Amino acid sequence: MELMQEMAEDAWQVEALYDLCFAPGRKALSSYRLRDDVPPVPAFCSVVKDDDGIVGGAIRCWPIRIEDHDALLLGPVAVHPTRQGEGLGGLMIRDVLARAEAAGWPRVLLVGDAPYYERFGFKRLNGVVMPPPTNPARVLGFGPWAGVRGRVRKRLDALPD
Repeated sequence: MELMQEMAEDAWQVEALYDLCFAPGRKALSSYRLRDDVPPVPAFCSVVKDDDGIVGGAIRCWPIRIEDHDALLLGPVAVHPTRQGEGLGGLMIRDVLARAEAAGWPRVLLVGDAPYYERFGFKRLNGVVMPPPTNPARVLGFGPWAGVRGRVRKRLDALPD
């Protein structure tokens, strides 16, 4: 498996993988309201492919804003059921976090299971409010979140370089 940036021609495989892992109803989740009409940040959208070019895992990130603070919304991240347990999810998450911080995006937010994501440095965020009906215990952040409070909103303006 090789980790690489997602390309336009990968989109159909990535969407099929997300449907397989999360079911087609995934787009009804509240986090998708932050993705509507907003393109993901290409630099932080990756796939892992086998030697035949088959996508075995995918991760995407989206620009968001909490009051005057910029952040990335990590997810979805998915690994094909036949490739789970190989460390691909962790590989993609660690890669995105390192590249995001180096590119000036130190804050990353996700909605997920704390016991899994804590190993990557994510912690529960108090005072950061996702669109309802998100369970506040699943709102997790990586990076410098001290003093950041408010509603999470989609970011529609131009992204910083």
